[in-house]
Formats: sequence, C-alpha cells, structure tokens
Amino acid sequence: MPGKDDEYAPRPGEIAVALPASFNAGIYFIGTIRTPWRTRADCPKNGRGSEAVCTIEVHEPYGAALAGIEAFSHLVVVYFMDRARRDLVLQVPRHLGEPRGTFALRSPVRPNPIALSVVRLLKVENNRLSVVGLDCLDETPLVDLKPYYASVDSTGDEPPETGSPIASR
Repeated sequence: MPGKDDEYAPRPGEIAVALPASFNAGIYFIGTIRTPWRTRADCPKNGRGSEAVCTIEVHEPYGAALAGIEAFSHLVVVYFMDRARRDLVLQVPRHLGEPRGTFALRSPVRPNPIALSVVRLLKVENNRLSVVGLDCLDETPLVDLKPYYASVDSTGDEPPETGSPIASR
C-alpha cells in the first residue's frame, strides 16, 4: 500500500539536489490560512480553479495591520507552502508529462516554497478575512498580505497562457 509521502516522491525524469546546510534569512509567520483542502491532490491547480471560501486568520499582534484593508476588493496573499518538497530543480508535471525546470513552473515544489495568490476579499471580521482564490493546504502559514492594485499589479499586455514559454513571447 502506498505511504502518505508517496504523493511527494519524485516522478521518473525529475532531478533532486542537495539542499544547503543552513538558511540565509528568516521570516515571521503572521497568520494561518484555513482551506477545505487536506492533501495536495485535493488542492486546485491554481486559485482561480475554485470558488471555495477560505479564511485567513491573522495572529496577534498583527491584527492592527489590517486597518483599512476592507477598502480593497482584492488582495495579494503571500504564503509558505510548508509541506512542499524543496529539492527538485527539474520536475515532470502531471499536466505536461515532460520535464521542465522548477523556475518555469508554478509548482509548490521549489527551493523556497513561497507562493502568492490574488484573492477576492469577501469579508473582514476582527482578525479573520474571508476570501476566494486560494490554492493551498489547510493550515498553511501566512507570510504577508498586500492590497492588489490593478493599475500596478497587472501589466495589461499579458499574452494568453499557452504552456509554451516561446509561444507566449
């Protein structure tokens, strides 16, 4: 019977590297993200793939940093995918079936599994934000929140996504 860690095992054609012995920097987790997804297989491929309402719980003493956030319709959520592998530099995504470098993918598997999503803000209640647009496991650590400004966060000249890095230029 396959074990729990099998869903994170390298696929044929993937390349793993040895990780450095120490970290270069530290971060503070400022909250916890609550989602309906308990396993990697349950998560949507990206945040736009689900209309699930998720909750961002901001820890004290960071609650005061939420002042004024209700004025925004969308937020950039930065989070740490703490259960992702960190050692793969060449991956074989299920949807592609061929190897691609980690930095050419949106996979959670990366040397620093920091992710971001643009979410729609539905409600602010004390230190809890109700949002739509996340793609992470339940209890994912929150790194940061930023207001989304379409005027600066969207370039307006994005090519359609094709899956081909050359075709989209």
